[in-house]
Formats: sequence, structure tokens, C-alpha cells
Amino acid sequence: MNWILGILLLIISVYLLYKHFQKKKLKKLINSLKKNWGKPKKNEYFSFDSIEQYYINTSNKKTAFHIISDRTKNDLDINEVFKYIDRTSSKIGQQYLYYKLRTIENKEKLNEFDKLTELFKNDNELRLQSQIVLSQLNSYNAYDLEKLIHDIAIEKPNYTKYLIPLSLTAVISILLGFFYPILFFVLIPVFSLNIVLHFKNKDNINYYISAVNQLSLALSVSKNLASFPKIKPYFADFSFIKQVNKIELKTKFIGFEKHLENEFAALAWYVAELIKIQFNIESIIFYRFIDDIVEKNKSIDKLFQFIGEIDSAISTASVKSGKYQTCQPEFNTKNLITVKDISHPIIEKCVTNDIELNNKGLLLTGSNMSGKTTFIRIMALNSILAQTLNFSFAKEFSIPFYKVYSSIRITDDLLDDTSYYLKEVLTIKELIEASNDDKPCLFVLDEIFKGTNTIERISGGKAILSYLNKNNNFVFVSTHDIELTDLLKDENFELYHFTEKIENDEMFFDHKLKKGKLKTRNAIKILELYDYPSEIINDARRTERENFC
Repeated sequence: MNWILGILLLIISVYLLYKHFQKKKLKKLINSLKKNWGKPKKNEYFSFDSIEQYYINTSNKKTAFHIISDRTKNDLDINEVFKYIDRTSSKIGQQYLYYKLRTIENKEKLNEFDKLTELFKNDNELRLQSQIVLSQLNSYNAYDLEKLIHDIAIEKPNYTKYLIPLSLTAVISILLGFFYPILFFVLIPVFSLNIVLHFKNKDNINYYISAVNQLSLALSVSKNLASFPKIKPYFADFSFIKQVNKIELKTKFIGFEKHLENEFAALAWYVAELIKIQFNIESIIFYRFIDDIVEKNKSIDKLFQFIGEIDSAISTASVKSGKYQTCQPEFNTKNLITVKDISHPIIEKCVTNDIELNNKGLLLTGSNMSGKTTFIRIMALNSILAQTLNFSFAKEFSIPFYKVYSSIRITDDLLDDTSYYLKEVLTIKELIEASNDDKPCLFVLDEIFKGTNTIERISGGKAILSYLNKNNNFVFVSTHDIELTDLLKDENFELYHFTEKIENDEMFFDHKLKKGKLKTRNAIKILELYDYPSEIINDARRTERENFC
């Protein structure tokens, strides 16, 4: 009797200890969430191969207003910006936030997302409760849920038609074996065949098992989030939860395999495995589950989006609560761009700037290292943030609702044997084709045609920039070619520039945008400041005077 009491005390002690550590873990999570609110993640490894999978595979992009291309992603360092704005609590939310950052949808969806963002920004208790629930999906395995939505379902092997007959044969042999014992011997060949089919099917199960576990967990998370009274009004339809809930038992059964990685080490698991083999239970349920996944595909996707939308809204609310100034953008129909105190989130001590354009492009000149390329990147990036997450790093930000294209970072393609100039020609050709869209576009270009000679670069550049700068489009171009300012000032372009100051043989940049044409050059001065031989400096200045002044 004493040993029974001892076992009971041991079980109670283990349970109480488990609950103690769970409470301690929860308290630590809550403190971390409070402490890091409004701040970017620290010591986070960003596996973009996994993060971008939902964006790459989803068909929802087909109905979007505009997709941010890989070229523009690289030109604007979108992945680096994502590292700053990602404050999601789940891997599903992280994947969905990345999708949102590269997908411009429409103003209606943008406004709905903004209302959800403001809800979490202003309600700390709801935000914390939601983050705690979402944190259950923060393991790297949660990236795999996306597979159930987008992977092509495996084809059923031919042998699946034998699974149920073999299972019935085993059941009948056992039932009749008590009356005709010789029938028990039938179980031997049936088991032998079943064991081959069972382990032949293991590869298929192992491929899905992580995603299946995450589906079960995601369903639980969705139910919890949907139960919050303050969240319900922001979502019109929760029928997807009911649909996914119909396959919950199968999900849990198949997901249970995750705990059997060392299944022959414990007798209990061994016995369970023998039963599953003898009656083909696992294989039968698995292929029924695959049918259900195909049938419930849209519901699983909506479940994914539901979790992702909430987590993305919380992440955006955190950014808006951070140290950098943000504003809600305004989308005008007058083809105006009005910006005040615009900045970049990952540039330390970024100098803010203002600009106002009325149906005109921007021709930006400037000294080397003065910030002209950075400025056009800042404008394009904030345009994307405005139209995807409904905020900008600025005091005021008013733009048309437009598509964003870029040509900034172009390199030779040695594998395709493509020269720099040809690569640039092909890139700008895509922009030319896009300019004929009936929707307004923003084109951001840096040093157009720098892969060819001066005369043709300026001539071709002038013609192309004039062509792009029509049909309510905006063209922002940075260039060293001062000659373009004279050619384009009457072609509906506003002239702006950045410049430098030199004091005591040191060069300083204020990074402030100035109206008008650049009237100074600094390339030769930089050579002089870095102690190039006087013979080179004098020769360069003499050539400059004789040929270009």
C-alpha cells in the first residue's frame, strides 16, 4: 500500500514541478514581449529560403495590384528592411509578413489591415495575449505548414487498393480464428506483406509529418485567437476553422508519428506499431488524410492567412511604436508627391528630407557619396511600405497609388555571357513595357546607361527618361551626367541635387536635398584628399579646364 502512495506522490510532484516550470517559462516570455515591444529582433537568424516560400508559391499574387520583383527587392535591400520590421511571434506570421511586404493589393484591404494594426497598438493586454498564443508556432518546423497548401499532393501508389482488403483479411482471420484456429496462420503472410507496405509508406509520411503537426497546432492557435471578442469583428468569416476541424483527429493520429522517431526503443510504441502494421491503420488513414488536404486546401490557406494577418498587424504596430517617426500615408488622385522628413529605418542617424512634385519627375544630381542614390531608394522603399503595410518612415507622405519598378543594381552575367550594357538594356526594356500600363508607376533609376560611352549614354538616357515620364508616371533618376539637367529641364522634370563642403582639407556631406542644378564636382578633389601624386592631380585639372570648362 505504501508503494502505491509513494508512486502517487511522485506523479503529483512531477506534475507540480512541470506546472512550475511552465509558469516560469510563461512569465519569462511575457517579460520578453514587454521589454522588446517597439524594437527589432535581436540575435535572430533569418532563413529567407524558408521565409519567402509562401510568397513564392501562393497563387494569391495573381489578383494583386502589383508584385515587388526580385530585382526591386535587391535594389532596395528589402530583405534587410524586413529584418528590421519583422517582430512576428510565429513563423507563419513571419512568412505572411514577407508576402505582404512584397505584395501591393488594394486600398480597401490596406485600410482593413490598418484598423487591425491600430487595435493591437492601442490594446496592450490583447496584444500580449495574442503574442503568447502565436508563440506556440515559433519553431522552425512551423515553416513546413506552407507545404500542405502549395505542394502537389502525392499520387496514391497502386498498392493502396490492397490496403483495406488486407486489413479486413486480418480482422476476419482473428475473429474466425477462435473457431477455426488454423486461420491464425493466415495472419503470418498478411503481416509479412503489410510490413513491406507499411515501411514503404514511411517516406511519404515523414515528408508530411512536420507539416501535419504544425497544422494541428495552427488549428488550436486559430481557435484561441478567434475566441477573443475584440478580434472577431475584424474577420467576417471563420468557417475555415470548422472545415479544418473536420480532419483534426486524422491530423493528430498522423502527427503522433513525430514522437515515434525511436519507436522500437520502448515496448509500448513497439506494440502500437505492430498493431498499425497488422491492420494497415496508418497507411489507410494517411491516404484518407491526403484526400482531405486536397479538399480542404483553401480552408488551410485561409487559416494560414488568418494567423499571418494577426501576427503581421502586431508586428506593424510594434514598428509604429518604435523609435523612428512613422505616419499613415495619404493616397491622392492628383498625381502629387508630397513628403516631409522622410527617412530610412536601417540607416543610423539618417538625415531627413522633404520633397514636393506636381506631376513631374525627379532628376537628381550630386557629388560622389552625397546620398543621391540613397534618396531615391528611400522614396521607393517608403512607397512600398505605404502601399503594403500602410505606414511610412516620414512625418507626411502623400503619393498616388502606383506600381514600383527599379533599375539600380545591375551586374554582368558571366554565366549567360551577358555584358553590363546588354543587361541594362534588357532591364530598362522591362520598365518601358511597364510604362504603358493604365495604372501610374514609379520608376527609380540610378546612372542610366553607365555601361556605354558618354555621348550615347546621355542621348539614349534623355530619350528613355522622357518616354518613361508620361501617362501619370513618376521617374526618379540619379545621375552624374550634368548634361542631362539641361536636356530634361523642359521635359517635365524637377531638378534637385546633393552637394558637399570642404573645410581644412576634409570633405563633409550634409545629405540635405537642394533644389536646382548641381554646380560643383568633387571627383578630382577626392583624389587629392587621398594623396594621389600631384602629377596626376595637375594633369586631371588641366584636362578638365581645356576640354570641359
